[in-house]
Amino acid sequence: MKKRTKIILIIILAIIAVSVTGFVILVNRLESNLEKLMALDIQNIDVSSVPDGKYTGSYSVFPVSAEVEVTVSNNEIENIDLIKHTHGRGEAAEVIPEKVVEAQSLKIDVITSATYSSKVILKAIEDALLNATE
Repeated sequence: MKKRTKIILIIILAIIAVSVTGFVILVNRLESNLEKLMALDIQNIDVSSVPDGKYTGSYSVFPVSAEVEVTVSNNEIENIDLIKHTHGRGEAAEVIPEKVVEAQSLKIDVITSATYSSKVILKAIEDALLNATE
């Protein structure tokens, strides 16, 4: 019985070690992704060079992602639909499309307490507008 108990204990310790290692790797990856996201620059696209139409864009940095549809008409951003937004506590950033339409610019302030989601949504809008000009 002692041999069996030792084997079970070794298996449990191995599972704990693998779990802790996996968790540390996940946290490090998450921190690295979020640091890169904070350093990203958002381009201000000249909408006058964007033909009228609807354009989709997306951006993803684990654990946040966004997909948008941008409608351009008469050299203005007419509407931005936030099609998909996967976030942790970044729901407050879902006003970003409205703010971009109001400002007619991607150079807007991010939402406090939803900075990562704000940046991801802005990058998705940027992606849509860049796709439109290609």
